[in-house]
Amino acid sequence: MQKLPLSDIGFLATASPALRNMVAELAVGKKLAAGEVLFEQGSDGDAMFAIISGEVEVSVTSAGGRKLGLDIMGPGELLGEIALFSPGPRTATIMATMETEVWCLKNADVSKALRAKPELYVDMIELAGKRMRWLSALYHEQVFMNVTSRLARKILHLSGPRHMKLHMSHADLATFIGATRETVSKTLSVWKQSGLITMGRSTLTVLDADKLEKISQAEFS
Repeated sequence: MQKLPLSDIGFLATASPALRNMVAELAVGKKLAAGEVLFEQGSDGDAMFAIISGEVEVSVTSAGGRKLGLDIMGPGELLGEIALFSPGPRTATIMATMETEVWCLKNADVSKALRAKPELYVDMIELAGKRMRWLSALYHEQVFMNVTSRLARKILHLSGPRHMKLHMSHADLATFIGATRETVSKTLSVWKQSGLITMGRSTLTVLDADKLEKISQAEFS
């Protein structure tokens, strides 16, 4: 089997060499077209996926049908790792935003490998713990931070450490922070006038990351 070209970024970059080797040996590749859904919220899951190239959107849908975007994830990130410990309904929907390649690890295969090398359980638990902290941070944002702070934080996160140009509409950003498109548009217009960002047709570029960082730290009093 072809070796998995593991990324040096994302959650996999922090995995131990032994765990990375296990992933490489067990993974099976799958390619997604732009707009193709990898799995849907509520569907049965028995596998974890690692993103090798491309990009996916992570979102959830409320009982009333309202969509909330959680994240945009790229190479090196893990998806659906809960299914490795407990197969069952998926907690989110994963959709490719561009041509994407993922590698799949089945619960049964990983369980067999871990029984052969039980010391890797510790590595898996540590990796799962990092994901739990990520989910906790998302919850904190939604509960304690105002819309402006959530928007600043999400833009900084999605644009990455190099503040890459975002190719997202105002409506897309609104779904990621649980706000209306109108609120997002007004806030972005103010930031543009203040020189914090520039905007094009469904694009956004950060100009002053330091000021956006300060805005992102504000919480409800």
